[in-house]
Amino acid sequence: MKTVCYVDGFNLYYGCLKATSYKWLDLYKLFARIINENNPDADLLHIKFFTAPIKTRLASHGDAAGAAQNTYHRALSHLYPQHISIHEGYFSLEEGSFLEYCNPPDKNRRVKIWRLEEKQSDVNIALEAYRDATHALMEQAIFITNDTDQEPTLKALRNDYPALRIGVILPIKEPVPGVSTRARPGNNRLSLYADWTRNHIRTEELRQALLPDIIPTPKKAIKKPAYW
Repeated sequence: MKTVCYVDGFNLYYGCLKATSYKWLDLYKLFARIINENNPDADLLHIKFFTAPIKTRLASHGDAAGAAQNTYHRALSHLYPQHISIHEGYFSLEEGSFLEYCNPPDKNRRVKIWRLEEKQSDVNIALEAYRDATHALMEQAIFITNDTDQEPTLKALRNDYPALRIGVILPIKEPVPGVSTRARPGNNRLSLYADWTRNHIRTEELRQALLPDIIPTPKKAIKKPAYW
């Protein structure tokens, strides 16, 4: 079964990777394992990874964060030139004015903030998935996202291409019994249009799907960023 994955990098990072040692993640190894667990006949042809360049002046590690991101993208592209493509949007930083927190809300009490938003990734995911379905490039589409903005995408694919198999992998950490979490809950609305849903990614799966610390290339070797 010809399969294409659409990975929301922002969702994956904040749902599973932030503040962990798993950021040096082998996307192909991880998702091939999960997809084949669901359907051994699935053939993962391509992963489309949707992300945006870091604004280094706002990052905790400054320029090192941008360098780490570029190194990671280079590693994925080098190891999987036929199987992984990186689709970049951008981050927008704008001044905003929001209601100050008080109960009941008072529309006259507002505070200024900097609003950092990722742009284009949602639209890029929708367009790429719909175009791939239109050109019959896949028999199964897998969405790695927990974003309600993708609900219309899945609904359109389900209505227009009923033979297309749709899967959803929610990029949420595996729940630990007895341990509370502030993670965003799973979005069950995406599952309304999916043939199957994986509700979390196991910690052991992340641990077993890391890239080599050093990746040889014909030129300069690619090395895992020191602080990752």
